[in-house]
Amino acid sequence: MVRNLLCEVNALKIGNVEIKGFAALAPMAGVADRAFREICAGYGAAYAVSEMISSKGITMGDRKSAELAFLSEKERPAAVQIFGSDPEIMARSVEKVMEFSPDIIDINMGCPAPKIAGNGAGASLMKNPVLAEEIVAAVVKESPVPVTVKIRSGWDFDNINAVEMAKRAESAGAAAVTVHGRTKTQMYAPPVNRNIIAEVKKALSIPVIGNGDVCDEASAAKMLEETNCDLVMVGRGALGRPWVFSQLNAYLEHGRIIPDPPVTERMRVMLSHIRLLCEYKGEYVGLREARKHAGWYTKGLRGAAKYRQELTSVADMRTLEEIAYKICLENESKQP
Repeated sequence: MVRNLLCEVNALKIGNVEIKGFAALAPMAGVADRAFREICAGYGAAYAVSEMISSKGITMGDRKSAELAFLSEKERPAAVQIFGSDPEIMARSVEKVMEFSPDIIDINMGCPAPKIAGNGAGASLMKNPVLAEEIVAAVVKESPVPVTVKIRSGWDFDNINAVEMAKRAESAGAAAVTVHGRTKTQMYAPPVNRNIIAEVKKALSIPVIGNGDVCDEASAAKMLEETNCDLVMVGRGALGRPWVFSQLNAYLEHGRIIPDPPVTERMRVMLSHIRLLCEYKGEYVGLREARKHAGWYTKGLRGAAKYRQELTSVADMRTLEEIAYKICLENESKQP
């Protein structure tokens, strides 16, 4: 059943953009930067979305917003995600965003963070479908590339309106909709509601991307089977595990199970990832951002707990390499 579903996934097109694969990388703030997107693309992520970017900030020439919007050739096809609550400013931001040649522009209507939703943007738009539709229409009018929208199931359990939001987005010209199967008030707590994703898929003629608790082969297959969505999106399931995309592709295309890589490979990937961070952001910033990634890459390994304090205070690549080497030795020496 899964493989029959995936014939359609392989042929997915968002507007004129072809997506070859089964799983996309979610636009996680503070995580899905250029370095991580490139690492995941190297492991077979079919599509990636940037960290969310303030439409107001990029319109006003904010340097940080511009840095977040940069896309490299190694990570394509990729989208730049924008957020905001003013249709005019959102529309004006398109010209600035296009300086980075995104394949797609994605509109964030799902972020639950107080600093975003509390200012009328992100998931707050789930409470205002009319304004949400106006925003999509305004961005579509100005964009030379396909426009997509990322929503949640609703604001809370008493206001599940993803179908209405998705239909309005489609009517306004959206080329695809991503549905995170949780409400704003749930944040990222379980359970994920796959039924609402299935309802959105039935209601639309454009592609639907299913998001929420996709972390391995079984959960990806379950999302596809229960929702009939066109693509799955992986968020937290990729933290410290960028190879999850190659595992999903192997399973969903060929039915093969690829085990997690050995510790030596995990540490090699971690170090490669962190070197990219340092290359793109400078060693001072890169190493400080790398601390959280190091924690994810070493999660569950023997000896990781005692090295955690060192990892969270590491200030140079040599120290990080030494810790990685010690973790490899400790795990290899205790192999059965």
